[in-house]
Parts: sequence; C-alpha cells; structure tokens
Amino acid sequence: MNASNPTYDFLKEIRIALVTGVTLLLLLCGLYPLLVWGISQALFPWQASGSIIESQGAPIGSALLGQVFTAAKYFHSRPSNAGGGYDATSSGGSNLGQTSKTLMDSIQARGTHYRLENGLAADAIIPADAVNSSASGLDPEISLENALLQISRVAKERKMEASQVERLLRDQYHGPSFGFLGEGGVNVLKLNLELDKQR
Repeated sequence: MNASNPTYDFLKEIRIALVTGVTLLLLLCGLYPLLVWGISQALFPWQASGSIIESQGAPIGSALLGQVFTAAKYFHSRPSNAGGGYDATSSGGSNLGQTSKTLMDSIQARGTHYRLENGLAADAIIPADAVNSSASGLDPEISLENALLQISRVAKERKMEASQVERLLRDQYHGPSFGFLGEGGVNVLKLNLELDKQR
C-alpha cells in the first residue's frame, strides 16, 4: 500500500474488485449458462425444452411431471401432496413420519379407495405407490404392479379386451435405468394418451 497516497491505492483496489466482479458476472451468469443451454439444445433438444408432450399439436404436459387422472377409463397416478395434487409450484411430500396417525389414516383411506375402484378384495395386497405419495409429489410414473391392478377397470370402461390394454401397458413400461438403477415404471400420461389413440 502506498502510504504517501492512500486514496490512489483505495481507488485501485475498488477498480480491481469491480473488474473482477463484472468479469465473473459475465462468465458465470452469461457465457456459462448460454454455453450449457446451447449444448443441451444441440444434443438433447426435447429434454432441454422440458420434455413437453403434445396431443393434436398442442402441449398437454411434460413427461417429467405427473398429472391427476380421475376418470375410470384412465390409469390413475400415484397420490400427490403437492398443493391440490401435482402442483409444480408446491412440490413436496407430506413430511409426516411413520408414527403419524394422520399418515396411517391417509394410507388406509387411500388403500380402501384403491381396492374399491379397481374391484379388489378388501384384504388384497397393493403396491406402496398406490397409497404413498412421492417425496416431490410430482412423480409422473407408477410401478408396473400398480398399473397391472388397474387394467380390469380401464378395459371395462373402454370396452376393450384386458389383454389389449395390458399389451399397451407393457409397451410403455421401461425397466430400471441402465438395467440396474432404481425401479422400472410406466409414465401415466403417455400410457393414457396411447389408450385414447385406440378409439
């Protein structure tokens, strides 16, 4: 530091800080995001644009976000605690622990409803994703076991053979990532769109 001219040294330090700050701002908030965006658009355009699913030329959802289906002719998504159900602005689970009576009552009620709507016995074993929401509340997929238990209802409502519905279901099923990571599943929106095409 120049003891003879402290004002000069102070202004010099300020200038260095400003130049460094602006340079990092341009690099990290401008050039780097632009580069990542450009590469992703070039290599993975569908995924980089939100994995948007269209029907008759209009966007109807994303392959990454679940939707609520209540009509009996559709496969139903797993329960969601995100807002009113699959609200991306309120993503999250119930945050209730395993000892919570509220959670246990909710699971029991969901299980009863699931068994009734799918014509299952009152003591039928059902998959966990039929009664438990995901941590995000936005999971677009259900397990193969969950989907298989819904076939009878969907086929009856659509006046289709159960075997035909199952064939469509299995065409939409994907196994674990790389053959061993996580579990396989069925994207509910994609499956229901395929069903609608059968009309």
